[in-house]
Amino acid sequence: MEQLDAAPLAPVLTEAAAGNVDLLLLGCGARMAMVPAALRQQLRDAGVVIEAMDTGAACRTYNVLMADGRRVAAALIAFMA
Repeated sequence: MEQLDAAPLAPVLTEAAAGNVDLLLLGCGARMAMVPAALRQQLRDAGVVIEAMDTGAACRTYNVLMADGRRVAAALIAFMA
């Protein structure tokens, strides 16, 4: 996780600039992991709050927030249970 940077999240940043995303849910696989501080700050500077959680929780949370009409995106790391 410490190697994660903004490059794979470029579509999220593009959508945030267009006013379409306020929150990014990061599904970290089987367990929650800490988001690197530099990435968290870069997203914050773009107006995006990032919340890291295990991937299952991220999927469930995404569905609830979308149903509520929130401007949310998800980046999900798959894992085998």
